[in-house]
Amino acid sequence: MQKFYGIQNINTEDCVLDNNEITLNSTAVDKDNNYDASEIQVLEGLEAVRKRPGMYIGSTGPKGLHHLVYEIVTNSIDEALAGYCTKIEVELLKGNIVRVTDNGRGIPTGIHPKEGISAATVVYTKLHAGGKFGGGGYKVAGGLHGVGASVVNALSEWLELKICDGKNIYFQRFERGNYDEELKIIGKTDKTGTQVTFKADPQIFEQTTEYDYDTLLTMLREQAFLNAGVRIVFIDRRGDEDVEVDLCYKGGIREFVTHIHNTRGLDVINPEVIYISGVKDDYIAEIAMQYNDSYNELILSFANNVHTPDGGTHETGFKNALTKVINDYGKKFNLLKAGDKLTGDDVREGLTAVVSVKLTDCEFEGQTKGRLGNPEVRPFVEGIVYEKLMNYLEENPAVARMIFDKSVQAQKAREAAKRARDLTRRKSALDSANLPGKLADCQESDPAQTEIFIVEGDSAGGSAKEGRERKYQAILPLWGKMLNVEKARIDKVYGNEKLTPVVTALGTSIGEDFDISKLRYGKVIIMADADVDGCHIRTLLLTFFFRFMRPLIDQGHIYIAQPPLFKVSRGKQVRYAFSDEERDAYIAELTSPDGRSKPDVQRYKGLGEMDPQQLWETTMDPETRTIVKITLEDAVKADETFSILMGDKVNPRREFIEKNAKFAENLDF
Repeated sequence: MQKFYGIQNINTEDCVLDNNEITLNSTAVDKDNNYDASEIQVLEGLEAVRKRPGMYIGSTGPKGLHHLVYEIVTNSIDEALAGYCTKIEVELLKGNIVRVTDNGRGIPTGIHPKEGISAATVVYTKLHAGGKFGGGGYKVAGGLHGVGASVVNALSEWLELKICDGKNIYFQRFERGNYDEELKIIGKTDKTGTQVTFKADPQIFEQTTEYDYDTLLTMLREQAFLNAGVRIVFIDRRGDEDVEVDLCYKGGIREFVTHIHNTRGLDVINPEVIYISGVKDDYIAEIAMQYNDSYNELILSFANNVHTPDGGTHETGFKNALTKVINDYGKKFNLLKAGDKLTGDDVREGLTAVVSVKLTDCEFEGQTKGRLGNPEVRPFVEGIVYEKLMNYLEENPAVARMIFDKSVQAQKAREAAKRARDLTRRKSALDSANLPGKLADCQESDPAQTEIFIVEGDSAGGSAKEGRERKYQAILPLWGKMLNVEKARIDKVYGNEKLTPVVTALGTSIGEDFDISKLRYGKVIIMADADVDGCHIRTLLLTFFFRFMRPLIDQGHIYIAQPPLFKVSRGKQVRYAFSDEERDAYIAELTSPDGRSKPDVQRYKGLGEMDPQQLWETTMDPETRTIVKITLEDAVKADETFSILMGDKVNPRREFIEKNAKFAENLDF
């Protein structure tokens, strides 16, 4: 199966609605059941976490599993922020056991005045317990909710805690959040720090308990970039030989930006990374930024080392200041005509930036901490960026002109796109049909019931039109290679003969006009041949959807059809195989007991080789087909992958292929 990194492939189709109506009666309880005081349950201690783990770690799939490591590492990072930790070691042991060791102060081991047990035990067994609620233990911290350590403990089959306080070594073992023995001294030491070893509970993480090396490496490298000088050692001991990487970046987020550009193979516009920092009271802000020759922006924002993918006040302050600086610079030096103004999109085209703030009291929106809410952070960041970036541009006129010219070119492309969009609208208004000529539309108009197949080639399109269920299935044939939008601005998309029919058929438009409420089909299914050309077409379409119609992916509307690779038949018995292994199994099944009569095997090289009935049975019938839903597991990683695979640079693409060739399970798909 083809694997897009940053995109999750799910081998199950969404449930197909039938004529059975769901009513309130469907969820009604037995009238004989009593609903009284005895039915009210109180979940004590960590029981609530095990009962509803998704509330605390997002999911019990791979993402939630890796979040366990993140929570423990965050505690060590917080020690680094406090000025007490310089080295963090993260080990993956055989059996997918995780061990995190730091040289910080060590969790306090004394008896808690209220709970009457060791403070360390309190931290690992009580929700909302920790030293980060405004006390003197931490000035800034990422783990502000006091649930990280206890949640990891609750969701682990077992967890072992070892603490060094400079005199004694303390130890305690937990099993599914519970303990039989109190924290005890097991030795002497002159070192300080905390070591946490745990094994994720397979009763909770039923899908998998195996950690992905690259996922953890990305997270740990990110933390090393954000905390200049902190050394993070990551060791994978699960294989025959240890794999060790030492992460320490003296340049901090400057090196982060450089790493992003090197990884993606992007050429930079301004030769040096622009670095801005400022301090006010308990607020600290760092910004690193650099422009490249692409048309896409990438802004990564963090608050107390916690990634805020949904942005927040720190990111808004940066964007506002950047737009104002570039416009004011243009006016000051007569580079902008009177009345002209560059938009935020113009000045951020091709920008890579890392925005990091640290503050005493972070107000994250939700337990997932996806967005920073502190209102006072916006003017703080905005003021620093405006003042220091303006000074930088005035002191570096050559760099300023490069950035300004890049923004002006983006403005011209935006205006060209507007003209192309207006022209497209006028043409559509004059066209009474208002739909692509090759589109075979369906009868149903409710998007919840409809689906469209974007089919490679007229031949396969003809078979699909004949074999489909006309009531709810639409067919749009495409032919030839389409525009690679990774290398093109939006103005090149308007009027493109290959992409315009797709945009028109879906009804959502693109760019500023994109409106998902106008989507005409609930499922958009890419159906291409199972060969190299088919893979290329799928990737081009996915790139287009990701760059210009991303909500379609975010909200789960994009699918890939999986046609069979083989037809195995003997007499009236027919089997369709989607892999070599499945083909061999069907051959064995249909071969006569004496071995003399063997089935015929047909290899499908393209969709056009199937007649309408075969195409319906194998690829289009909701009862029997296999379609792959495309979801964004990690938007940043997906963005990086598309840049590498569809960009101009050959070396990053070669490196990506060489690195990930081992994951290719079915090269025919």
